[in-house]
Amino acid sequence: MHVVYLFDIDGTLLHAHGSGRTAFDSVFQEQHGLVNASDGIRYGGKTDPQIVDEIFVARMGRKATAAEQAAFIAAYLPKLRALLASHPVEVLGGVHDTLQFLAKRPEVVLGIATGNVKEGAAAKLTAAQLHDWFAFGGYGCDSHVRAELVAKAAERAKQDREVREVIVVGDTIHDISAARACGATVCAVATGSDTAEALAHADVVFASLVELPAWHASRFG
Repeated sequence: MHVVYLFDIDGTLLHAHGSGRTAFDSVFQEQHGLVNASDGIRYGGKTDPQIVDEIFVARMGRKATAAEQAAFIAAYLPKLRALLASHPVEVLGGVHDTLQFLAKRPEVVLGIATGNVKEGAAAKLTAAQLHDWFAFGGYGCDSHVRAELVAKAAERAKQDREVREVIVVGDTIHDISAARACGATVCAVATGSDTAEALAHADVVFASLVELPAWHASRFG
């Protein structure tokens, strides 16, 4: 029986230092003439399509159409890749050691659960040299709703293996609520936009991912 870990990306595995927000704002300026369109919008724990809709509502009084969503993402991805190439991505403390530890455990399967669309997630993970750790995931292009993309990642994990437990690892309250909605265990890490106090209703809260291997060993032997 396997233990599936589903990792969030931004604030959990890495910091892209605003590359996503900068790319979003650049696209909105080009397509809709809006400067700094995402000012005041919190990105943490949200899906890319959800953020697009929130900006549309805040600046234009309505949600984006399906065509506008598609056009936005198509323009966003090359801008994101260019920014990631010119602005170093920071891999957070304990990430490499934790992934190496988990990958050596025969019961563990590693996946992603992120609000980034799949190509955006791949761009960030590749820039951080983390892409090869993860064979599957759930993404913002699977659903605007975070709980649904977490469920999709868990479904993909279960396609060819027996799963004992699904564990979501993330840095926001949205990761926690999505995990709860899917019946998953949730490990919160206070390396992103939400404080340890805000994350206190997770099953466990880590100051950083340095603490996860010891927790796993104590739980699973």
